[in-house]
Amino acid sequence: TMLPLLLLLLPAAHAIVELPYTPVLTKTPPLEGLTTASTFVLDQPRCVFGGYDNADIWLVVALDQAFSTFNNTAQPGTPETSFQGFPDPVSAYMTLNATLANYPCPKPAGDITVLRVGSETSCAQDEARPTCNGPLPGPGPYRVKFLALQGSEPVAETAWSAPITLRTAKSPSSISTTESGHSAGMIAITTILSILFAILLAGLVAMLVFWGSESCGGSGTFTKPESVTVRRYNTHHVYDQPAARL
Repeated sequence: TMLPLLLLLLPAAHAIVELPYTPVLTKTPPLEGLTTASTFVLDQPRCVFGGYDNADIWLVVALDQAFSTFNNTAQPGTPETSFQGFPDPVSAYMTLNATLANYPCPKPAGDITVLRVGSETSCAQDEARPTCNGPLPGPGPYRVKFLALQGSEPVAETAWSAPITLRTAKSPSSISTTESGHSAGMIAITTILSILFAILLAGLVAMLVFWGSESCGGSGTFTKPESVTVRRYNTHHVYDQPAARL
């Protein structure tokens, strides 16, 4: 009679612990490139896995439409969870292996405690590294969670994140020339008017310079002074008359 009860309690004894934490994109500090065409940045799970000192903590990245079918007993580093098989036929892969020592609690002051998912390009095609943190193959959306394994046994997990959608690069042909309410004709007219205004302004400046030089030239001309006529007078010397001879 006790055997059926023990069989019922056995799965409960090994039940995985669901931690009250949901992975989120980093908000503090504000980062450039929070999401790109192939990467995104998460907060590290600090002060989340306390008590699991001997566990390996993995990040599980899954397609949004397939996250609910992920099997927690799947092992990292196998074809079932390899990055190189993602997203088809592998719908979720395991990467960024860490331990509790990598996520100290509380975090040291000044530390930037983030994880950039998709940052390794060198191992993306290397099947010898199935846990590669390689670039994500498309805009998604994706969901992620952290999973703690002791040996091969899952012991704790976080909740799945909200859907994460990456940026999509626009092709040059898809960029409209009429954005911001400006048509191509309006742009052409504006360009022509700008050129005409520049020509008119240049002509006005040249005219002002010419007038200025003329004004300076007139004030600097010296007129020939009038000739001064000096009349010459002959001086008549008056000689003393000789005294009358006596």
